[in-house]
Amino acid sequence: MIIFTIAIVVVTYAGVAIGNVPGLRMNRATIALVGAAALIAVGSIQQEEAFAALDVGTLLLLASMMVINANLRLSGFFELVGGRVLEFAKSPRMLLAAVILASGVLSALFLNDTICLLFTPLVVDLTTRLKRDPIPYLIGLATATNVGSTATITGNPQNLIIGQASGIPYLTFLTHLAPIALIGMGVCWVVIVLVFPQEFQGTLPPIEVEAPQIFQPLLWRALAVVAGLLVAFLIGLPIVSSACVAAGLLLISRIRPHKLLDIDWGLLAFFGGLFVVTGAIEVTGLSKDLFDAISPVIRGGVGPLSVATAALSNVISNVPAVLLLRSEMDALANPQQGWLTLAMSSTLAGNLTLLGSAANLIVAEIAATRGVKLTFMAYLRAGVPITLITITLGVLWLTFIG
Repeated sequence: MIIFTIAIVVVTYAGVAIGNVPGLRMNRATIALVGAAALIAVGSIQQEEAFAALDVGTLLLLASMMVINANLRLSGFFELVGGRVLEFAKSPRMLLAAVILASGVLSALFLNDTICLLFTPLVVDLTTRLKRDPIPYLIGLATATNVGSTATITGNPQNLIIGQASGIPYLTFLTHLAPIALIGMGVCWVVIVLVFPQEFQGTLPPIEVEAPQIFQPLLWRALAVVAGLLVAFLIGLPIVSSACVAAGLLLISRIRPHKLLDIDWGLLAFFGGLFVVTGAIEVTGLSKDLFDAISPVIRGGVGPLSVATAALSNVISNVPAVLLLRSEMDALANPQQGWLTLAMSSTLAGNLTLLGSAANLIVAEIAATRGVKLTFMAYLRAGVPITLITITLGVLWLTFIG
């Protein structure tokens, strides 16, 4: 049975890393679900163990944040904020700074994939109208959403998992990782300006962003609920319960439910499948064998753990990497530092290549529908230095503050 288990796990992780199966219409969600089903079928994990492996708290938190994001999107909030920030830009460098600042800060508060989904059309349309090369600004958007999302538990999916598993308070997470996110956004700006010097010359004509359609009642109600939710997070109330209550309040509405329940069921299915796959690895003892082999690296401090996490995140993707490594964090000499290192390095590693994170792929795919091709090599020119510099700074910071 162990041979079958290893084979299924390897094939599943390979499929997740690639994102599809040649010749079949499968995505990461269906690959993870098929892998989970296969492990149950061969007896690697029993049905009861599979159910126990599902982290219901993380799934509820993710679904609740999706409902909150859907309400803000429907109200016109993201377009309103993005448009107002971009209008202040007087030069290409200021425009890049505005893109990075707006997307990075919003990604710290809301799921980064949502910000990419909504900001990419805005950036492409604006740069096209200004006759600027959209590529540097799209790279700025993608990298900044990854970097900015490092700051909070609710910034990205892997941080949601870490927040649930570690029990680290929201405010503690924020105070330890927000400085890395802020400095990282500055690194994104500097690197992109240096990599694409020809784009950042001269000035810009006055920028006029098309006024978004604002649904005032929903906007004010959503902002009030989000403000209350952030207060709940900061004073230490249970994160999952607070998010569920906030989502529930926003679902009390006269708007058609299917619009408010704009949930990415594929992402939830992906998480569910990976939880079962990881559970099978733990039940069969494979995880113990793996960690016995790499224990000296994981226990070697912030630096070695960051390198191992970043490497694993770029081989099998960051969410599977976090699910694999999470069982070892509490065994470290400084568990909190280990969890924060895992969050920092798994997120920042997503900037290495165009395939490194879902946020990058969303930007590239939406840009392509508007006639702009963000190539692997163009992204790599900025992604590699941004990743190396930000992870190095993150290691130094987390080592310094303990």
